[in-house]
Amino acid sequence: MTSPMPLEDTDWLADAVATILALALSQPIVTAEDLMRDMRPAPHPNMVGRAFMEAKALHYITPTGYRPSLSRSRRGGVIRTWTLHPINRRNVA
Repeated sequence: MTSPMPLEDTDWLADAVATILALALSQPIVTAEDLMRDMRPAPHPNMVGRAFMEAKALHYITPTGYRPSLSRSRRGGVIRTWTLHPINRRNVA
């Protein structure tokens, strides 16, 4: 007999991309820490990066650089910073 499939949060990626856009519209810089603060936990740790790549592919955000992480677990490791893509900046203004 097989075991049942684990339940997976199939809407997480779409919700995360929408949250990234909302964050980019409301603040000048967005990081993975912001997403993890405002979203439920990802089904897999790699999904956070995938959400940012999806938002970039949709021209919602564009990378701006790096900064030290504020998370204690990252111990000051660098994280990517993002801002609203210029196309969307024109649509908001």
